Amino acid sequence: MNIADKANQLTRRKQRVRKRVFGTAERPRLNVFRSRAHIYAQIVDDLKGATLAAASSLDKSLRTSLKSTGSIDGAKAVGKLLAERAKAAKVEAVVFDRGGRMYHGRVKALAEASREGGLKF
Repeated sequence: MNIADKANQLTRRKQRVRKRVFGTAERPRLNVFRSRAHIYAQIVDDLKGATLAAASSLDKSLRTSLKSTGSIDGAKAVGKLLAERAKAAKVEAVVFDRGGRMYHGRVKALAEASREGGLKF
């Protein structure tokens, strides 16, 4: 299996997940994007097309405190930061969009840290 096939499979999984997961004003969508070196998360209201809160391992407050931005510890820190920013935006409940990735490793760590920070999903 070459790189193009893997990218195509990820795109197809992502589309399959997005067919079912939709964010509203009451329960916006928590979207996760994972690259090799970083992890990004946004809380999006799909009806308005607006991002309500966002956090990533590239945030200056996290980069200085993290040993590695592409690790499970980095994902946990991003999840906690996202939960704080969601509370500031008055968001309590979300639907989780894993972005076609398995609920495992860094994606799972981000989700669990967000739950510990007070988000419900």
